[in-house]
Amino acid sequence: MPPAPTTDAAATTPAAPSRRPAWRRAEGLGPVLGLVLLCIAGTVLNPDFATWDNAMNVLTRTAFIGIIAVGMCFVITSGGIDLSVGSMAALIAGSMIIVMNKLGPLGASPVWVVAAGVLFALVLGALFGFAHGLLITKGRIEPFIVTLGTLGIFRALLTWFADGGAITLDNELSEAYGPVYYGSLLGVPVPIWVFAAVAIAGAVILNRTRFGRYVQAIGSNEQVARYAAVDVDRIKTLTYALLGVCVGIATLLYVPRLGSATPTTGLLWELEAIAAVIVGGTALKGGEGRIAGTVVGAVLLSVISNILNLTSIISVYLNAAVQGLVIIAVAFLQRRRR
Repeated sequence: MPPAPTTDAAATTPAAPSRRPAWRRAEGLGPVLGLVLLCIAGTVLNPDFATWDNAMNVLTRTAFIGIIAVGMCFVITSGGIDLSVGSMAALIAGSMIIVMNKLGPLGASPVWVVAAGVLFALVLGALFGFAHGLLITKGRIEPFIVTLGTLGIFRALLTWFADGGAITLDNELSEAYGPVYYGSLLGVPVPIWVFAAVAIAGAVILNRTRFGRYVQAIGSNEQVARYAAVDVDRIKTLTYALLGVCVGIATLLYVPRLGSATPTTGLLWELEAIAAVIVGGTALKGGEGRIAGTVVGAVLLSVISNILNLTSIISVYLNAAVQGLVIIAVAFLQRRRR
């Protein structure tokens, strides 16, 4: 007589969720802990570090890179990269100044001219990002190659427009535009409020929407995402367009600070944005993105620069070297963890 069939308890009952090790659960607190320790060290080295004015200065300067880093988080989470954001910001800045200077003499109110420039910056950023996405998805070109090429194109175009010099905003328009950077609400500068809004929106989109889940699925395993009927090309293109919009937002906040654009505008912003994303815990290979960590990473890098400026421990000209070392160190730790 054949033996009675046996049932496998593991097959018939759902498995209990495995508990993550304590070190793994606390892993996301690493950037926060690093930021706290840096703030303590900065206060000990120079009491001026802990003042309200210095904190607002650090956060205001973080806003530009932080906003771009939020968009970069989506791109890296999807398995891509964008090396052109600094050059893109420079070209957007120069182009919007040219447009506003052309509209100013036509008799429109300076406020409306500034509003037109702001809209132009957002649209231009979205178009640049959309073009990147199409070249990568439809042209089947590696993101590194595409954005490395446009890095040179964008910077060269701005240098050509500026004839090697600077593109300066008209004085009347500069006065109307100034509050976008120098204004404040409840004692907090406007760029910080915008940075917070972009970060919250990014976190909601990445963690609470179908689009965000698709972005993470593509970065985790693109082929499986295709088998699951995810429109990979469309999602990837949208991530680059989203990054372009973030670059536009950062640029329109940055322009009133100096009122001009030069061939050095946005120099090394791509390094700082990528560093903020990686320091914040987003996986280099894609599949896992952390907007909150990205924000902390951006602030942490700004705090490092601020401490170097206040204490002169090393030359401020080595800021980029410090950021490069941070990227390499975090990438090494991620590799060891995997």
